[in-house]
Amino acid sequence: MSNRRDFIKTAGVLTGASILFNTAPLLANENFKKTAKGKFKLRFRPYTLNLKHVFTLSTSSRSTTPVVLTELEYDGIIGYGEASMPPYLGESHESVLKFLSKIDLSSFDDPFEMENILGYVDQIETGNKAAKASVDIALHDLVGKIMKQPWYKIWGYDPSKTPSTSFTIGIDTPEVIRQKVKETDIYKILKVKLGRDTDKMMIETIRQITDKPICVDINQGWTDKQFALDMAFWLHERGIVFIEQAMPKERIDDNAWLTERSPIPTIGDEAVQRLDDVLKAHKVYSGINIKLMKCTGMREAHKMVTLAKALGMKVMIGCMTETSCAISAASQLSPMADWADLDGALLISNDVYKGMEVHNGKVTLNTLPGIGVRKI
Repeated sequence: MSNRRDFIKTAGVLTGASILFNTAPLLANENFKKTAKGKFKLRFRPYTLNLKHVFTLSTSSRSTTPVVLTELEYDGIIGYGEASMPPYLGESHESVLKFLSKIDLSSFDDPFEMENILGYVDQIETGNKAAKASVDIALHDLVGKIMKQPWYKIWGYDPSKTPSTSFTIGIDTPEVIRQKVKETDIYKILKVKLGRDTDKMMIETIRQITDKPICVDINQGWTDKQFALDMAFWLHERGIVFIEQAMPKERIDDNAWLTERSPIPTIGDEAVQRLDDVLKAHKVYSGINIKLMKCTGMREAHKMVTLAKALGMKVMIGCMTETSCAISAASQLSPMADWADLDGALLISNDVYKGMEVHNGKVTLNTLPGIGVRKI
């Protein structure tokens, strides 16, 4: 501890903070507008991810996802972060930029005060979970770089224990589904979006091509518990591994009823946002899906993993459509996961970072410090 503090004390003094509101790439520091806000420099800008295919869920379709990319600098060391805002979560470029502009880190002079810094960010306003995650990820990247270690090592995780990541196939026509499945050669498990009247067609089409394990995500699309149970048995017969958020999250008793009777595990996703939701999900679902954009970042995600494991629940590490920045941050937790759905950066055509890679379907962590990313 003393060595770490000594490093901080001798790190030097920085001045200024900066906020970027344009859509030009983050390049040199001179591209940023600057304001004085203490020893930290916070920069951020909106960006739009282009999806390789139209992405359809039970409730919506989209071909782009808005994100905000952040940088947090201290003593010349820069940590990278990201907020991803699929429209159904209620955040936007405008809301994230507005929230981040309120952050004033001038009262903090030590990056290792992570609980205090992130506690302050969390209390600025309610909600804004993706915006908060962008600062959390950047701070973790910064501190990891100061320590010259990746976070999986700081947490004491074994990188050889990372799971294979699923590859997501959205709701689509049989022709497009076949095309998407053919693009998944290296993946060991598929994740299929269901929740409309085409559910059986989707699975049957895929089963005509491959016998790979499949997990399904209903996104709250089923409304009748007996129908959900009948589908659980039908899916079990076709090699499905688990069902994610079968019914609306408000239907707590119905979801618990399904979990008690289902032949395959059930995973809470929309029902499990933050740490307080983990205990509520116990015995309602077999496991939980942790996403950094739902829980405000790595700090809380780590606590959620620990609690879920203590309760004997299964853990899935998931994502939104994101760049390799947020994906690599989530991947630091993956050695503790039973399943991973970390394909978000693989679904886009304009990534701006290089980080975690998928080798033969497996989440593969690198040895770069922090969250393990570099700019392309």
